[in-house]
Amino acid sequence: MKIKLSGHHVEISDSVREHIDEKFAKIASHFPSLISADVIITKQHGEFTVESITTYEGARIATSGSDSIMYPAISKSVKKLDAALKHRKGQLKGDIHKKPEVTTPEIAHEIIQEMNLS
Repeated sequence: MKIKLSGHHVEISDSVREHIDEKFAKIASHFPSLISADVIITKQHGEFTVESITTYEGARIATSGSDSIMYPAISKSVKKLDAALKHRKGQLKGDIHKKPEVTTPEIAHEIIQEMNLS
């Protein structure tokens, strides 16, 4: 998976890049059809905000996580992205417009009526 990493008021070091690659490796293994993700790290007023944006099966999915420390903010954003991707995958797997089939249990009196007792 290709990750485009950018920072606003934050310097992106090699350790931050490695941490993000490590976190996104799990998502890449669960969702192999993901091609790329955009990650934007912003620092405003002592608060780090990490936005993760990707496209999965025709739907644009964006999540954000914030914390006063950068690494937990990255973890929160990736965790939310994983949950959103699982939700989208569930929507695609299940046919939400299909009505459930109703199966009536066999009732004893119906069975007895059909039996030939003579």
